[in-house]
Amino acid sequence: MAYFDNSATTPIHPDVVKAMNDSNSLHFGNPSSVHSKGRKSKALIENSRTEIAKCIGAQSEEIIFTGSGSESNNMILWSMLYNNKKHVITSSIEHPAITKVLISLAKFGISFTELPVDKYGMVDPDTLLKAIRKDTGLISIMMVNNEIGTVQPISELASIASEHDIPFHSDTVQALGKVPLLVNELNCDYLSFSAHKFYGPKGVGFLYKKKFKEIKSLTIGGSQESGYRAGTENISGIVGLAVATKLIRENLPKRIDHLKHLEKRFKENLNNINSKIFYNGHPKIRVPGLVSITIPGYRSDIMMAKLDRENLEVSSGSACGSGSIKPSKVLREIGHKDDINVCTLRISFGRDNSSEDIDRLANAMISIINE
Repeated sequence: MAYFDNSATTPIHPDVVKAMNDSNSLHFGNPSSVHSKGRKSKALIENSRTEIAKCIGAQSEEIIFTGSGSESNNMILWSMLYNNKKHVITSSIEHPAITKVLISLAKFGISFTELPVDKYGMVDPDTLLKAIRKDTGLISIMMVNNEIGTVQPISELASIASEHDIPFHSDTVQALGKVPLLVNELNCDYLSFSAHKFYGPKGVGFLYKKKFKEIKSLTIGGSQESGYRAGTENISGIVGLAVATKLIRENLPKRIDHLKHLEKRFKENLNNINSKIFYNGHPKIRVPGLVSITIPGYRSDIMMAKLDRENLEVSSGSACGSGSIKPSKVLREIGHKDDINVCTLRISFGRDNSSEDIDRLANAMISIINE
């Protein structure tokens, strides 16, 4: 079996598994308890927070643990209910954890503007500038698109927001571990992350909240996470998240080179296809290892089924929409008509993939297309 859906989720790194198992066995105390076991659990959480902050160049008090990237996004967006300015600017190709929340907020008086993107899925900073209104209270634009891999000019967009004194949030779930990411270079107020996208465990993520910026809690109860997220902390998940970020800090250049090599080899192999194919997303300003490929005349659901029979696992567009042949909104926004929209595969490589895996996948695709 060869797995090529790492943008949906990644296998947990063995070092992460070990750290989590040790945590579950040795540190089960409630972090809010004042006895020895509680204090040890609390120290484990705070040490993890410091390690995670190092990975993105933040201060430890700027890290808030959550259950996922989607929860982090929700925390930022639902805080708009308490903002005097009720208008949000986002892009037309955001993850549903942004767009669906904004639609839900409309009934509470929150309005939003979706910025268009070009044929590569890129937001033009000039369109952001023109969309700003007197009542704009938040700008939220993802850093890396989960379907096509285009990287947005986040620092430039965030600078525009800062000049107009508007908080800026970015969904960076698909960025960490694939591109360099330091908060002082991005100049964002809020960033969302999810551990399972970079070889950490599922069910845990974190929100970067710039110092002195405010949000409201989604959950009411205890005073965990400085009052921003009530509920006993997921200690082993947080420990696993910290190990995963430490591995990024230590190995990012090597990981990027590996992904670039795999992507190059895959595309070179596909030069042998006797069919017109094209790749989606920006040809250069993109994350390595995520390939969105359209093969007109070959529906993605049929292609995926045939590849799955060869023990080759790929995706069609966003994992959150997998199992559905409905055309992708992202691909529509970059100009694809529905008849070729549904002929698109998302192939995302990872640390465990080898050159031999790439050759197997490419040869299988060529065989299917040429049959």
